[in-house]
Amino acid sequence: MEKTREIICITCPKGCDAQVWQEGESIKIKGKICKEGKAYLQQEFIEPVRVLTSTVVVENSRATRLPVRTAKAIPKKQLFQCLEEMMKVRASPPIEMGQVIIPNILNTGVDVIASDDLPV
Repeated sequence: MEKTREIICITCPKGCDAQVWQEGESIKIKGKICKEGKAYLQQEFIEPVRVLTSTVVVENSRATRLPVRTAKAIPKKQLFQCLEEMMKVRASPPIEMGQVIIPNILNTGVDVIASDDLPV
């Protein structure tokens, strides 16, 4: 058995404990884990991903910040780099929820989108 990681599944509120390791090409999981949990644990073991939520600066508006998020999960190792890119952005109204604010951030194939409307 290679290096084993203890991971808590966050797929549902139960927070099940699991041991995860790799044997050859397959990922092994020990613990009472549901089907959805197995997929999460495999992804978390191979390459953790997260949806990033933050804000960007707004210009020409009474609002000073616009809430944004990645449209899908991105590799956890790129979170801080993405935050640095978000700090460079200046958004101007009108903005609709779901509107792309940063396309394809850091060539991840994932857009950063507005999480709220910002009228003129």
